[in-house]
Amino acid sequence: PPARIAQEACLMRGSAMPLEGKHAVVTGGGRGIGAAIARALAERGARITLVGRTRATLDEEARKLRTLTGVHCETADVAEPDSIGAAFAGATKALGPVAILVNNAGQAASAPFAKTDLAWQRMLDVNLTGTYLGIRAVLPGMLDLGWGRIVNVASTASLKGYAYVSAYCAAKHAVLGLTRALAQALAKKPVTINAVCPGYTETDIVRDSLA
Repeated sequence: PPARIAQEACLMRGSAMPLEGKHAVVTGGGRGIGAAIARALAERGARITLVGRTRATLDEEARKLRTLTGVHCETADVAEPDSIGAAFAGATKALGPVAILVNNAGQAASAPFAKTDLAWQRMLDVNLTGTYLGIRAVLPGMLDLGWGRIVNVASTASLKGYAYVSAYCAAKHAVLGLTRALAQALAKKPVTINAVCPGYTETDIVRDSLA
């Protein structure tokens, strides 16, 4: 009946923008998986802050998103507390409290274990500490808002070992452990935290690692 069709159309319009008005921060949002996540969130109505190390890359991705939503960019090294603190402060000032955080920024150095050297620490700093710092920056505000969603982009390397990427595997296993621990801690709070574990994806980080 026409009335039912109209009702379903209204429901479809209502569900098409389920994140309207919510501010989402995507680290590593200028390219690859992060850029795809940012676009998906923008298409659902979220205002987007892209965080990354290269301003030109962020600006180019922001240009593509501006037809969909409000968008802001912050340059930062996610492994540096002062840098990430300033980035989240700037994001909040520009687009309001952060309701959604996608911890996507990461690096994958490939080498035999005996040649890992200082890459070991960098893998922990970017993949694990960067995730921790992002969560620490937004969690108090989410609790004040009474709503929040945190998604940590882990990897299949969170679930199994791979040769030549021991440091990356160790860091990503730790990200999954951190996610599980915080999911327990936040179980009675209005904030959820989850991890997704993608496999090999055709992005710059994989191409660089293979090279």
